[in-house]
Amino acid sequence: MLNQEQMDEFAERGFLVVPQVVGRDLLAAASGAIDRLIERDPPGPEVRGPHFYFPETARVPEFGALLTDSAAFALAESLTAPGTLEHPWQTQVALNIPPHPQRPGMHHIDGALYEPDGRPGTFTMLVGVLMSDQLERDGGNLWVWPGTHLTHARYFRDNGPEAFFTAAGYPPIALPEPEQVTGRAGDLLLAHYLLGHNIGDNVSPAVRRAVYFRVKRTGHDPRWRAFLQDPWLDYDRVRERTAPTAPTAPAERP
Repeated sequence: MLNQEQMDEFAERGFLVVPQVVGRDLLAAASGAIDRLIERDPPGPEVRGPHFYFPETARVPEFGALLTDSAAFALAESLTAPGTLEHPWQTQVALNIPPHPQRPGMHHIDGALYEPDGRPGTFTMLVGVLMSDQLERDGGNLWVWPGTHLTHARYFRDNGPEAFFTAAGYPPIALPEPEQVTGRAGDLLLAHYLLGHNIGDNVSPAVRRAVYFRVKRTGHDPRWRAFLQDPWLDYDRVRERTAPTAPTAPAERP
């Protein structure tokens, strides 16, 4: 379980890095699975910067085990409530291949590629496992803009959830200074869906590796409009701590 300080940090900043959640054996097995993906479908020799694989989680059990055979999934649910999160059907393997000196100019939020029913691809939480040490800045680290989960929610309350389609992943909000996520292999990243983030530069000699899961709370999809306006709609445990100031979204339209 997350402690109260960690819960408060997530509520305020929109993300949290929990050290050494995933053990060496699970990391080694998942690293081997990444090696096999690369061997079957290698990046071209000219590829620099981000390179992704999106396998189905059920087809690569080594990736699912990062969540279920460690404390990772239970820690994620300590922000929502036990038994509320769905196991993700897809995994993202994210590489950042040096040299890649380009720094991000701004943030984005995911989901601009819409679902077949026309709904944006929103979810509850980005859960990531660092697969390589990222102790220094500019080593392929994920960039995040702390607190923008709250700013985005305010933007959608002011402009309506349909503004998501116009923004196309880039809501025009005022941005704080970005931070680069650092940590060791085995550290766990928990990030709110509405947190602004982007791919970072990599001027280190090493390929950055991370595995991400886009996790939904059960029942998330039908109430995506309300979720965009109320950042704690899916987060029972955080809502309990922020109840005096938590915003209330308008009722979901049928």
